[in-house]
Amino acid sequence: MKNFKAGKHISQGTYKSFQPEEINRQWKVENMELIQLLSQADRQLGRLDMYSEYIPNIDLFISMHIYKEATQSSKIEGTNTNIEEAILDKEDIHEEKRDSWEEVQNYIAALNAAIKKLDKLPLSSRLIKESHKILLKGVRGKTKLPGEFRKSQNWIGGASLKDATYIPPTQDTVNRLMGDLEKFAHNMDDFFPELLKIAFIHYQFETIHPFLDGNGRVGRLIITLYLVEKGILKKPILYLSDFFERNRTLYYDNLTRVREKNDINQWFKFFLVGIIETAKNSITTFDNILKLQKDIDLKIQELGSRSANAQLIINNLYQRPMVDAHKAQELTGLSMPSVYKLIDELERLKIIEEITGAKRGKLYVFREYLALFK
Repeated sequence: MKNFKAGKHISQGTYKSFQPEEINRQWKVENMELIQLLSQADRQLGRLDMYSEYIPNIDLFISMHIYKEATQSSKIEGTNTNIEEAILDKEDIHEEKRDSWEEVQNYIAALNAAIKKLDKLPLSSRLIKESHKILLKGVRGKTKLPGEFRKSQNWIGGASLKDATYIPPTQDTVNRLMGDLEKFAHNMDDFFPELLKIAFIHYQFETIHPFLDGNGRVGRLIITLYLVEKGILKKPILYLSDFFERNRTLYYDNLTRVREKNDINQWFKFFLVGIIETAKNSITTFDNILKLQKDIDLKIQELGSRSANAQLIINNLYQRPMVDAHKAQELTGLSMPSVYKLIDELERLKIIEEITGAKRGKLYVFREYLALFK
């Protein structure tokens, strides 16, 4: 984009903070490589969005996409809970890992709550704050103003302001800058391609860093919310955190490059490559889900009269591929002896696999399905 200026460093006495320019104005895209990537990204998202209508009961499979997003987004911030752990109940998690597990669960809760609220509340500072409040509830960062924009200076990297790698704008400008970002998100007068718009919004949000903690996770959550709110995707089935995690150095380098060299085009290219790659991977995942679903349907037909109850358990496993006897009883309403017989049949058919080795409280995993998200 011509004439783009990211902002400037302003002396605050003993340190310099970065003051970004406001972005709610008319922009022109003239880079042909960018236009070509934009076309590819739009095409891949269109292909992916078809699955929202093509796959019956697609909501069954969305929760696993959210589990993956939550673990990968949290991993970027140093939280090491894998997807197998994320789907376990709290009591099944080792105590030393519970704090990380709870952060991932909060991300899932924040994303689910925000998607539900999009029907009544647009993507806005209010929705962002409400999501942030859920994200930090009862975990690391719970004392850092959950649900409120910061009232003090923060920084990224280093032990203090003196050796920080990046110092965001001062706290007294946060409300104004977030207001400008919100206006840009909903500006219908000045046309700007939607995928570049959310790329711009993500960059600007991370540059403002409006919260004392949780900015990275909220900033990545906003991407999916924007795609759903604008109708680019009918369902929340695309998440970029896995791409950002696998290309973590490039992710941070490209964000920094915008601020240091005014090179917004390089960030746009990186973001669009992420959209293209992630959409293709998601399409492959859905294709594999459909193949697996077909195989599973054929297998449970062998169970005759028990197939209907088996299907109830399978449908639950598509949402959370872990089950125990008590959950199976809750789903089917069967007696415990009948539940155990049904579980034995599902094990025999190699649909589920016991993973605890315990005589009591056995856990079973739908491993073939879980593998599609790893």
